[in-house]
Amino acid sequence: MEGIPMRFNCNAHGDWVVDPDELARKLGISCEQLKTETMLGLVQTRVVAGRGADKGRSQVTVRCREAAWQGVFDCAGYLINECRMSPDSVSGDIVH
Repeated sequence: MEGIPMRFNCNAHGDWVVDPDELARKLGISCEQLKTETMLGLVQTRVVAGRGADKGRSQVTVRCREAAWQGVFDCAGYLINECRMSPDSVSGDIVH
């Protein structure tokens, strides 16, 4: 759905979730590849809560074998800034 901004939603456990088709597009890979790499444990996700002037925002980084993407979300879960990166440029540390 073009024109609708990407949004993360919280599930019943308080975890952020996103549409896998949309995330695959952001990474520049197929949804099938994203699902396969997720099942194999090859997708790494890091979520960092903003502080100070960035309080209420979250920086989300997703890395798989061939792609990496980073987005900044506001307190309502809407994407406000993003960039695609090389998977080698992202730290391997995972924060949930």
